[in-house]
Amino acid sequence: MESRQDNPRMDCAVDAAMSVIEGRWKSTILCILAKWGPKRFNQLAKSIEGVSPRMLTKQLKGLEKDGIVDRRAYPEVPPRVEYSITEKGMSLVPVLEALARWGRDNMFHNWVDFDTETDTVIREGALADEN
Repeated sequence: MESRQDNPRMDCAVDAAMSVIEGRWKSTILCILAKWGPKRFNQLAKSIEGVSPRMLTKQLKGLEKDGIVDRRAYPEVPPRVEYSITEKGMSLVPVLEALARWGRDNMFHNWVDFDTETDTVIREGALADEN
């Protein structure tokens, strides 16, 4: 995470917290990892409607940098990498749930393709285990 000297937004605790989860796909990534556990890059890419590989990589790197997501590379051929939510990331789940409740109560009528069970836009069946 940036320091206050690098970014004046860090003087406000709310802005500092929001800087960790802002971004079109970060909350969706966190919801998926919190609910379904570790996922490979392709599983995440297939499960999030409309995210490009480049953008998913950028969002994952930001979450990893902030200690919210852990990237684990396995020493095998072919290479295998899994992403999981950290303990610090799990501490954001109640915050995301509160934001989801607020969105449902105040903004839901404006959303299309919103999965009310998971509060994320994800493709049906995309999170099934892949071999």
